[in-house]
Amino acid sequence: MNETVNQIDNENIPKHIAIIMDGNGRWAQKRNLPRTAGHRAGMEALHRIVEAASDLGVKYLTVYAFSTENWKRSDKEVNFLMDLAVEYFFKELKELDEKNVKVQLIGKREYLPLKVQIAALEMEEQTQDNTGLVLSVALNYGGRDEIVETLKEILNDEVPYDQITEELISSYLYTGDLPDPDLLIRTGGEKRLSNFLLWQLSYAEFIFIDTFWPDCDKDFLINMIKEYQNRNRRYGDIDEN
Repeated sequence: MNETVNQIDNENIPKHIAIIMDGNGRWAQKRNLPRTAGHRAGMEALHRIVEAASDLGVKYLTVYAFSTENWKRSDKEVNFLMDLAVEYFFKELKELDEKNVKVQLIGKREYLPLKVQIAALEMEEQTQDNTGLVLSVALNYGGRDEIVETLKEILNDEVPYDQITEELISSYLYTGDLPDPDLLIRTGGEKRLSNFLLWQLSYAEFIFIDTFWPDCDKDFLINMIKEYQNRNRRYGDIDEN
């Protein structure tokens, strides 16, 4: 592990990492386990990755936990995922607070079960003054929906059209107080954004990898950061080397 850590440039750690945590169901299927077992293993992977991100000096971590489209799944699976979210917030609260992690929920929380809203609010309130890693959990989140809601709020605030800029729109998003992600990681082998942070990911580096989310750990995150550090981010400029 120490040799692996030494292979990354501590001066070039991505400030903001976004993750689409995919592959829980297929991880379970490979082991002849129910999908719920995969989701629970995925929660344990989230614990490992949050801890690793904090230890490595990542400032912001945003994870896609439940999309606006995920309501289409069976009632049994949806109910399990909502219970798991509550369990995660209460189970991890003490340790996250001790590690100086600030937690926030992004998405349409008003449509989530009340128990999830209460658990998330308690986590947010207890960690709001923490100054370490900022963990944003996207629950009932959809990128297109976020942009629509943003436009509604701008119109509601009667912002003059000549004052509407990229910066203004960004400030109205759920992630308005965060910098845009530097790196997007999607596990599970799929190569699409699935309606995640559509505005914010404009200049992020993308890594799509076959590893299922429950198999992710600190070594995995280090390897993703190493891959990121091998990229040349030009932001539309040319490489003169």
